[in-house]
Amino acid sequence: MYKILNVLSAIVFGSAITVSYAAATPISDALGACMADNTTGKDRKDLARWIFITMSIHPALQDISKVNKSDQTDVDKLMGALVTKLLTEDCAPQAKKAMDEGTESFKAAFSVVGQLAMQELMNNPDVKASLSGFTHYINKDKMNAVFSKK
Repeated sequence: MYKILNVLSAIVFGSAITVSYAAATPISDALGACMADNTTGKDRKDLARWIFITMSIHPALQDISKVNKSDQTDVDKLMGALVTKLLTEDCAPQAKKAMDEGTESFKAAFSVVGQLAMQELMNNPDVKASLSGFTHYINKDKMNAVFSKK
């Protein structure tokens, strides 16, 4: 069981932040669809918070993050409950089939939920506006020199 939990943790985290449909199969598609159908907007925001908090642990991000151990524990509890609910209640038949197929099926399925979590955040108007903030600092002369048609 410990091995399954370690693999599951790596799969959930890795899949939640990457988009890889190369390993998608009908079984992983069914699990991903089931998990997407059985998560709420709040669940997806919780997943996005978990991703953010988990990434904030990296030394390159610690100086810009105020995440504390209590925040991490709280979001870990939410994720544990969500993954348990999805894989043992809502989508148990699909999860069993995916387990037979291997970890790639879980990666593909969780990437679907991870994408939905990111969409929850990216659809916020303030986030959308912030995404283009860097464009104010692009050197337009250099860009025009490379991309203008002459």
